[in-house]
Amino acid sequence: MNFTQFDFHQKIAAGIRACNYETPTPIQEQAIPAILEGRDILGLAQTGTGKTAAFVLPILQRLLNGPRGKVRTLIVAPTRELAEQIHGDITRLARQTGLRSVAVYGGVGKLAQIKRIRAGVEIVVACPGRLLDHLRDKTFNLSKVEHLVLDEADHMFDMGFLPDIRRILNYMHGERQTLLFSATMPDEIRHLAEEILNGPVRVQIAHSKPTATVAQVLFSVEQNNKTSLLKDIMATTNMASTLIFTRTKHRAETLARQLQKAGYAATSLQGNLSQQKRQQALSGFKRGDFKVLVATDIAARGIDVTGISHVINYDVPATVDAYTHRVGRTGRASRTGEAFTFAGREDRKIISQIERSLGSKLVWNNVPGLSAEMPTFTPAKEPAGKKPWLKAKRSRPGRARAGRPAFKFAKSEGGDKQEAPHVRPGKAGSRQKRRRRAAMLDSGSGNLFLNP
Repeated sequence: MNFTQFDFHQKIAAGIRACNYETPTPIQEQAIPAILEGRDILGLAQTGTGKTAAFVLPILQRLLNGPRGKVRTLIVAPTRELAEQIHGDITRLARQTGLRSVAVYGGVGKLAQIKRIRAGVEIVVACPGRLLDHLRDKTFNLSKVEHLVLDEADHMFDMGFLPDIRRILNYMHGERQTLLFSATMPDEIRHLAEEILNGPVRVQIAHSKPTATVAQVLFSVEQNNKTSLLKDIMATTNMASTLIFTRTKHRAETLARQLQKAGYAATSLQGNLSQQKRQQALSGFKRGDFKVLVATDIAARGIDVTGISHVINYDVPATVDAYTHRVGRTGRASRTGEAFTFAGREDRKIISQIERSLGSKLVWNNVPGLSAEMPTFTPAKEPAGKKPWLKAKRSRPGRARAGRPAFKFAKSEGGDKQEAPHVRPGKAGSRQKRRRRAAMLDSGSGNLFLNP
């Protein structure tokens, strides 16, 4: 089976050949005919299955006939990187058709986007926030939109974009073809699909598990040993291109610097970088200038970098879905890949959930020289008679009743009690009041600052 069965226009067929597409993937086989017929689509497919071409190719075919210079297709994506990737795919596939596309997202100036849109485009690929900015500013309208694509809908829900999606829908009127793609199907996305899709064709391609071409291996290691283990693995494993995921932006940046000092061509991709630096890091990784990319989850969805041989979860992801998306960066387009996960004792619960989702236990690596065994933990014994869960009572200074001076007793050298020097209660009480007042004023911001 090949792409000739879809009878694409020769200009689109030329783009397919230029991209070296030969055999359609399962989602392309199922989705393309239905989209060409004008049907709505509910697509459940993980990353790396070829779903971008599954909706781009038939939309290009349908756009060939009709007016030019009007926004006729709107594609909404959760991240700037995914929007740029879809825009790049459209540009390559539509090179000979004369159809034009623009990517619209935040983090860069509006002016260039406005000029491009007003010069005339048929396809807008946008992130929700910046798209709403343009719609409110009346840069363009959605009155002529014939095709709406919501890509990575579950990720948009995770990022809190669902209210923005509903606002975007309010700008759209009239009939349109709607395509919704998601790797998973939370209840909120299912409800949205029921609202906006009209008799959709359901396309489901192994949406709950990473592809079978990825070998998944688990290393049990504590946090302070992860970097040493990572360097050992990288020194003893043939890695053509490696994507490493961390939980925080700071850790991604720090780990990339440590790998650079160790002699690896590494860079980081995380939210603290400007859009220009993020694009430079991703482009350099795609070209092969960087063999190692250390990233947060912004790179986990939709980034189409071919030839990634290894994915390493330096930090275990917070959800099973995030694990699926991370591992989906390798083993794409029927290639093989390996995914390594570093897990500590605190990760046992999520590892169990991942294994239940996979339907099998993850493979434990026992390669000699890679010390990744779980260290035993023996809790410290408490002294006999002690109850660690009970805290010692605080000793409080005596408080004076109203109208009576506060005083306390101190022991003399002979052991007899004697009255301590009298201290004016008003001054000390006023200071305590000032402290309480300052604490109450500052507690709203979460910063407790007491000025004596």
